[in-house]
Amino acid sequence: MGVSRLADELHHGGRLREAAKAYGIPLDQWLDLSTGINPYPWPVPPIDIGHWHRLPEEGDGLETAAEAYYGTRHLLPLAGSQAAIQLLPRLRPPCRVGMLQPSYAEHAHRWAMAGHEVVVLGDAIDSLDVLLLVNPNNPDGRIFSREQLLAWREQLAARGGWLIVDEAFIDATPEHSIIDAVGEPGLIVLRSLGKFFGLAGARVGFCAAWPELLERMRLMLGPWSLSGPAREVARLALLDREWQQQTRERLRGESERLQGLLKPDGGTMLFQYFRHPDAKKIAERFAEQGILVRVFDEPQALRFGLPGDEWGRLEE
Repeated sequence: MGVSRLADELHHGGRLREAAKAYGIPLDQWLDLSTGINPYPWPVPPIDIGHWHRLPEEGDGLETAAEAYYGTRHLLPLAGSQAAIQLLPRLRPPCRVGMLQPSYAEHAHRWAMAGHEVVVLGDAIDSLDVLLLVNPNNPDGRIFSREQLLAWREQLAARGGWLIVDEAFIDATPEHSIIDAVGEPGLIVLRSLGKFFGLAGARVGFCAAWPELLERMRLMLGPWSLSGPAREVARLALLDREWQQQTRERLRGESERLQGLLKPDGGTMLFQYFRHPDAKKIAERFAEQGILVRVFDEPQALRFGLPGDEWGRLEE
């Protein structure tokens, strides 16, 4: 099973075990560039046994740390932003949802599964009930201005519509975030500790919205949506401003280096996007050397994450 078949089956980056089996290359010999996850994760310290032993509960400082980091108190902790991606389509009757193409496919998949009509975003949003954008967009890195996003929110909210902004890749450039504007009906912002903090395995995210919607989500999720250890790791990571600043500076330099190597068509500080008519064949050649990149079909393109300490291997 080569990359061409893998590309049809793997809707997300990662899944190295499948790639290792497909190409007969041991798991520990792969360079995974497919996810866009920071290759220099926040250094997780030993966690007190109490966080494993006791049931998790609010009041442990996570919400306070998140409010300070994100600049809003209108937050609901989740088991990754994926939890919100799956829940939000269930909170509206069937409606018309506009999204970019290409973009993070999980959004369209979940809204369609819930019976909504998903359409490719055009120039006008007059016919939409929900406008769902990834900002910066995944995979091409397109950025929408704060002014444009807030204007769309106002237009949608006036008729009971929603603007949902997935900011999974925005932590490296927080000046583009609109999470501080949540609170009034119509604006929903999703955040995650998976990409910038490199803590994808912890499954920690946040949904920011107006209080009534967050309460509906809280009731549907039930208690203990985050484990105790995940809550503690997230709290400490969100408080570590020195690491955050140093990491933004480091990622800026690494991103410029990757741009110079690829001459990409777009990207963010955590990945670069490269269109090519032979994208699948190129990905196949990389995979034969134990390098996994993300392949896209429409249009044919590749996404490269940062190689961490293996620049020489990628450049070769």
